[in-house]
Amino acid sequence: MKLLKIVIPVLLISVAVFIGSAADNKGKDALSDSDKEKISEEFYALEVRSPSGDTIRMSEFKGKTILIVNTATKCGLASHFEGLEKLHQTYKDSGLVVIGFPCNQFLNQEPVTNQNMVESCKINFGVTFTLTEKIAVNGKNTHPVFVFLKKSLPGKDIKWNFTKFLIENDGIPYKRYAPKTKPEEIEHDIRVLLRT
Repeated sequence: MKLLKIVIPVLLISVAVFIGSAADNKGKDALSDSDKEKISEEFYALEVRSPSGDTIRMSEFKGKTILIVNTATKCGLASHFEGLEKLHQTYKDSGLVVIGFPCNQFLNQEPVTNQNMVESCKINFGVTFTLTEKIAVNGKNTHPVFVFLKKSLPGKDIKWNFTKFLIENDGIPYKRYAPKTKPEEIEHDIRVLLRT
């Protein structure tokens, strides 16, 4: 009898958590057309600066599938640069845009200037995909792009470098990937969105 008193509440809580999770994970198909339009407009209104100070507008990428990643050249996961570059080279002509957002918030792993960071990415990892100026992904100075992404694909703050966000070609965030998720593990989802 004591066992039943423990097991039944645990089962009820588990069911409630499952139902809540299912309700929270409705996905894009559950959005109304007006919700999709608002999210799309919000994303395409966002801007960021390039390492040289030029404005990069998300609206430049309308109709493209976008992979956004917070990067750091001194991080233990820096080998992901090579995988990201491979995705860029493989799918850029099919409509994929890869954008690296360098960040120095995790153990000072992007300590160099914007220009030195670009050179390091090019020389050490062969990066040719788009890079932005260094930005913050957490805290009061979080860049608006990451405010939008964290709001759209709920989760806790960015935990580490190389957190990845895949955006559909209409500006709707599709999925968030953990830092340790290798670029090649995202390739299937990219192919689905590109319909290749």
